[in-house]
Amino acid sequence: MTASDQIKDTVTSHDVVLFMKGTKTMPQCGFSSRVAGVLNFMGIEYTDVNVLADDQIRQGIKDYSDWPTIPQLYVKGEFVGGCDIITEMTLSGELDKLLTDHDIAFDKTAADKIREANG
Repeated sequence: MTASDQIKDTVTSHDVVLFMKGTKTMPQCGFSSRVAGVLNFMGIEYTDVNVLADDQIRQGIKDYSDWPTIPQLYVKGEFVGGCDIITEMTLSGELDKLLTDHDIAFDKTAADKIREANG
């Protein structure tokens, strides 16, 4: 199975996937930590893929999305964005809407607290 096939299988088999450096419990870069922190705080169930564990996946995800940086968030098989985009979407409420539109459970109170703290 090619890296592209593995990535496609992963993003289509799980509702929410975060390709990141490290894991959701031990991120290994600040950007991955920020996105994982948002998802964790909001209580979103997601699959984490540690790109540091596999060079083919690390490069493959960049090719798959045509996006040069990691982390990368996917919801229902669709690429959403990296750290800056997820941060902006969280603060604007767009992430709440995306999750609601795709029937992804999350803690709305936690999302509101993030916005209050950064408002």
